[in-house]
Amino acid sequence: MLRLMTWISLRLGRMPGRLVLHGITLYFLLFSPASRRASRDYLRRALGRAPRWTDSYRHFFSFAATVHDRLYLVNDRFDLFDFEVQGVERLNDLLAQGQGLFLIGAHLGSFEVIRALGRKNTDLRIAMLMHQENAQKINATLAAINPAAALDVIGLGQIDSMLKVRERLDEGHMVGMLADRTPGDEPLLPVRILDTETRLPSGPFRMAALLRRPVVFMTGLYLGGNRYAIHFEPLADFTDVPAGQREAAVEAAITRYAALLDHYCRAAPYNWFNFFDFWPANP
Repeated sequence: MLRLMTWISLRLGRMPGRLVLHGITLYFLLFSPASRRASRDYLRRALGRAPRWTDSYRHFFSFAATVHDRLYLVNDRFDLFDFEVQGVERLNDLLAQGQGLFLIGAHLGSFEVIRALGRKNTDLRIAMLMHQENAQKINATLAAINPAAALDVIGLGQIDSMLKVRERLDEGHMVGMLADRTPGDEPLLPVRILDTETRLPSGPFRMAALLRRPVVFMTGLYLGGNRYAIHFEPLADFTDVPAGQREAAVEAAITRYAALLDHYCRAAPYNWFNFFDFWPANP
């Protein structure tokens, strides 16, 4: 099915491929009840009202559209898109210090557009820190589309993971992580997002604090059609934080991260692609 969709999209063009997306969206909207419930639960909070069927459809279609656009971004077809980039000057200023930085995002918008920005500008080198099983699946899919587009991946949970992260940072790379979900039993801190108390993992921020690096928030919001808005915002700087103040600095960073998620979920409500039970008091 993936190969067929790839063939349609790359041979016939983006618009014919997007027509197929409506059927795919409808299929998942009808036959994925868990994701549909998670979508409605989120949309009720983000929109401030009961979501209509059209809201759920738009939410699922936005996700499908960003996945579909990966085909073109992976093949470096940047000419098909209109990118609006904000905050890259501050990003470059931090990278100019030569110590690398952490890019922390969420399942909000498209990460691929941020990676595409890095491929357009070879000075922006990005490695992703993620669980190895997920990395293998993603890289196998990307390699089938374009072998040159494989992710630079550092596997979580490996003996040498921290050493590899430090190595990339010392080389001036950015190390990207998504910090809105955890598959493990790491500590979770309470925060408020969309007027609801939930909990976020502290691991990504503790790593940045331990390695004494700056952290920048990232998101690539889908605005419809061929338009994306890429945002970089300073999140925390652990460079000179004393060990005794590290815990307070981590908590402050997570609080700011939650505030940024709240802001961008309200600004672009159909870009939240964490289709899981994120919002209960004990997620």
